[in-house]
Parts: sequence; C-alpha cells; structure tokens
Amino acid sequence: MAVLAQFKTDRLVMIGRSALYYEDYVLSIQYFNQAISAKPYLYEPWFYRGVAKYYLDDFAGAEADCSEAIKRNPFVVSMYELRGLCRIQQKKYGDAIKDYNYALRYDPENQSIWHNRVLCHIHEKNYDAALLQLDTILTRWSKHAPAYAMQAEVFMLQKDTTKAIAALDKSLEVDPYDGNLWSQRAVISLSRKEWKESEEYLSKAIHLQPKQATNYINRAMARFNQNNLRGTMADYDTALDLDPNNFLGHYNRGLLRAQVGDDNRAITDFDFVLNLEPNNLMALFNRALLLENTGNLRGAIRDYSKVIDEFPNFWFGLQHRASCYRRLGMAKQAEADEFRILKAQMDKRYLGRQPRLSKEQMRKRSDLDIEKYNQLAVADEQEMEHEYQSEYRGRVQNRKVALDNLPMYILSYELEQNKVKQYVAFDKQVDAFNTKERKQHQLHIVNSNPALDEQDTKKYFAYIDSLTHQIERQRNMERIAPLLFRRAVAYSVIQNFDAAIDDLSTYLQVDSTSALGYWQRAVCQSRLNDFNAAQGTDVRMKTANVLSDLTEAIRYGENAYLYYNRGNVYVKRNDYQHAIEDYSKAIALDGNLAEAYYNRGLTRIANKQQAEGISDLSKAGELGLYTAYSIIKRYRK
Repeated sequence: MAVLAQFKTDRLVMIGRSALYYEDYVLSIQYFNQAISAKPYLYEPWFYRGVAKYYLDDFAGAEADCSEAIKRNPFVVSMYELRGLCRIQQKKYGDAIKDYNYALRYDPENQSIWHNRVLCHIHEKNYDAALLQLDTILTRWSKHAPAYAMQAEVFMLQKDTTKAIAALDKSLEVDPYDGNLWSQRAVISLSRKEWKESEEYLSKAIHLQPKQATNYINRAMARFNQNNLRGTMADYDTALDLDPNNFLGHYNRGLLRAQVGDDNRAITDFDFVLNLEPNNLMALFNRALLLENTGNLRGAIRDYSKVIDEFPNFWFGLQHRASCYRRLGMAKQAEADEFRILKAQMDKRYLGRQPRLSKEQMRKRSDLDIEKYNQLAVADEQEMEHEYQSEYRGRVQNRKVALDNLPMYILSYELEQNKVKQYVAFDKQVDAFNTKERKQHQLHIVNSNPALDEQDTKKYFAYIDSLTHQIERQRNMERIAPLLFRRAVAYSVIQNFDAAIDDLSTYLQVDSTSALGYWQRAVCQSRLNDFNAAQGTDVRMKTANVLSDLTEAIRYGENAYLYYNRGNVYVKRNDYQHAIEDYSKAIALDGNLAEAYYNRGLTRIANKQQAEGISDLSKAGELGLYTAYSIIKRYRK
C-alpha cells in the first residue's frame, strides 16, 4: 500500500509538471494540490505549485509555496532562485538578496544568481556592494557582457560618465550583437547631447531589436535635434505602430504635426494623450491652439479655460482665449481677459509672443511649467532595462522545438473558440461516434484545448470517477470499450496522458480497427514525448510508435487531420520531404485546413523552399491564421 501511495503521488506530480509544460497552470495546481494533500511533507509539489503560481503572476502565493518547499528541503538551489524572482516582482529586493546569498552557498558557480543579486543591490542603491560583486563576476566570467553593462549603469548612477562609457565599450567589444547594450550606450550620448553618435548607436540597436518602441522614440529625439524632421516623424510613426499607447510618441508627434501645419492629425494625437491623461495641461493647451486654428472656437475656449484655471497668470493663454471670445462675439468675456493682460503689461510682466518649437529646448515629462508647452517631452529618467536571468523568464513554450509548427489535432470534449478563424473541424467517424453514444459529452476535433479553470477541472475529475464506476460494474468488454475510450479522452483533456494511453491500449485490444483509438493514442503519446524530451529523455523509439499509430489510423479512417498530424511527426524527425507530402495530402482532402498550409509553409522554408513557403503562409493568413503574416514579414526581410 505504501509503494502504491508513493507511485500515485509521483504520478500526480508528473502529470502536474506535464500540465505546467503545456501552460495549463490552473490544472497543474489542481494536481499539485492533490499531491500536497496526500503527502504534505514532500517538497516537490509545493515547489512546482509555486512555479505555476509564478506564471499566473501570483507572486505572493508563489513565494509562500517556495518557502514551504524550502522548509522541507533547504538544499535545492532552484527554490531559492524562484523565491528570489518572486520577491523581486514584489520589490522586496533585500529579501531577494538573502535568497541569492543562500543559493550561492550551495551553487557558487551559478552565473545567473550572481547576475540577479547585483541587480537587486542596484535597486537597493548599494552601489559599492554591486561594484564589488561585479568585480568577482568579471574575474570568473570575463566574457559576460551584461556584467559590464551593469557596471556602466552603476557608474551612471554615481554620475561618473567616463567610467560608464568605458564599461559599455568593453561590453560591446565582448558582445556587439546585444541590442540593449547599444541602447544603453545611446542613452549616455543623448544625455550629453551627442545627437549624431546617439542616432548611430540607436540605429544599431534597432537593427538588432526592431520591435523596441523606446529605441525609435529616442532616435526621433536625436534626429529632431539634427533638423531631420522627416526621419523624426517616421520614427514616431514606427514607435506608435509597435506601442500604440506610448505617451511620449503621441505627444511629440502631435507637436511636430502642429509645426508642419497638419492640424487635424495633430489634434488626433493630443486627443489620444488626453484619453491617457485627462488632466495633462500641456496637451490641453496644445490642443486648444489647434482647435482655434481649425475653427472649433468653443472647444478651444473649453481647453484654454481649464489651463487658465490652473495657471491664472498664463498671459499667452489669456490672449488666445480673448481672441476666441472676440471671434464668437462674446465681447464682455473678451474684455475681461484683455483687461487682465493690459494690467500685466503695465506691470512689465507680459511676454506676449509665441515662441516656435525649438530644437534647443526639451522638457522633462514631469516638468509642469506651462510656458514650456511647445517643447518636446523626454522621459524623466532614461532607465536601463533590467533583464533578470532565469529559466523561469518568458513563456514555457519557448523550451519546445525551434521549428514552432502548430500542434496536432486531437479529440476533445472542449471546443476551441476563435473569433478570427471561422472553421469547425469535421470527420464522419467522429460524427458517427457522437450519434451512436448520444451522451452529454460530445467529441470535437481541436488542435488546442482551452486552459481549464478550477470548476471545469473538478467537473472532469467527477466525470472520470463516474466512468470508472460504470467500467467496474460492467462485465461485457464490448460495453466497456466505449467507456474506456471516453475516459481516455477525458484524461487527455486534463493532461493525464499516461492514463489516457493505458485506456486506449486496452480499448484497441477490443477494437483493433478503430481509427479514433489509434488517432487519440498517437497524439497523447506525442504530447507525452514533448514533455519527456524537455526533461532530457530520449524519445526516438516512442516517436516511432506515434508514427505507427497514425499510419494505422489512416489505414482504417483516412482524413485530413491524420495526414496533418503525421506531417508534424515527420517534422520532429527532420524528415521535411515526407512532412510536405503529408501536409499536401491533408490540403487535398480539406482545402480550408489553414494549419496545414501554415505548417507546410514553415517546413518548406526549413527545406530551403522559401518562395513556396511564403506562398503557403499567405494562404494560411487568408484562411484566418493572421500570425502567418508576421512570419512572412520576418522571412521576406
């Protein structure tokens, strides 16, 4: 009994880790909860539940689980590392440093922990400690370019630009292909008003990281100060394509558009800024000027009044509001504003002219001096991007195969929802099974199960228990077989692929000609293989089993989805020619199968058939897989 209980707990943890790998975090937490209930003294369920919570951005919960895991086994470095990251996300840098200190006792050669600890010291303003630890890092790993970049950041915070430049230059010498380093070098040049050099550095950063909006915003500033207005406008346009909610991009582009007389589009930019920050007086005054220029005098008066209420001695604003009142025939209000201006003139405090947009002047975003309404805004602090090093950064799926084909089609009770791609997968054998069984749980053909919430997970556990009771009461294998198949599908929905494979193997002993049975077993085995491969297991023999099952399924019930699935298996074996042939057969059977075009496109590109691959991706995009267009753009470049 003890051995059985241990086996059951180990299975729960393994299934939970599989769900974690497939990013079904809520489901994985349910498995780890069961393992913790069964054996609360084991550290692994606590730790992996913490990992799942970390991915769900529940950093406090993840920290608590890591603490429980550490109580049970204080010698596992990865638990301190994860708890450190959770504490960083909660800005508890001092506590994170303590975790990294413990971790380095057990693993003193862990470079990423050294790296993260230095960043925590920088946040805590322990600059001397950070520099000492950076010296140690650079003694051990002299080619670790990010360490030089961190050193440069500390020197910048200590206002020592000369040393900062030397450190960044050394970093770029070690790794000239890191876009962040070029961005940081450009920030220093911008602060020193070295416009030409900063543009060159930012162009290199953009070449390496073309999706970073901040780089375009900064390069726009460098170009503006070199009188390159066309280039400035192009950079703001690109930045706002990448980051549509960027405040500085809209504000500064609005000023530039106003300068070149593009008033209506400038108003659109300031409207956007004021949606983000309704009380931004600089944007309000600029919009008021533009509304006045375009004849919307009442709108202009509304905006001028809000600014004047806050800055009653802003004479330039009073003059413009008085002008609007005059044009509307509101003489009394106009005379009141003009009298205030006249009194100010007598006191020699009235400037009375509108300065032009000047490249010599820029204001910090937090500078609220209304007289600077026409100056381009820059960020208060050009902070360097902090990149914490950890296997937990980014999405779990990034650990999968490099050729990121779309996944296989599988039988499921959950129907995926896609508002863009209106396609419902259909197969006559699946329809016949649904008609024959007439159960509440209808089978669907999907290639991605939606993540289950806690309530859905409990429903599936209850459904599996119900099927188990029915199976135990039956003595006729003919009646047991469909129940086994249904339970296998339910197991696959909750990511318990081992149990699903066991049920399907028994089912296929009863009905050895079931295409659906071979189909489902093949996909379950394939998903299990992906998880095991990520753990370092050799899965070549198991992949051969997947191929064999799909071939049998095609033999007993040919359809487009089976050829598509087998094509995916060939891709994993780097057998691109056979993969392309199977995708082509799938397309011949169903010309609307967008995933087949998409995967054939990627496979053709991998097989050095770029033109044909781009054509396939274009067709996939046409059929609703809009992500194909970003792939096309990347490969065309």
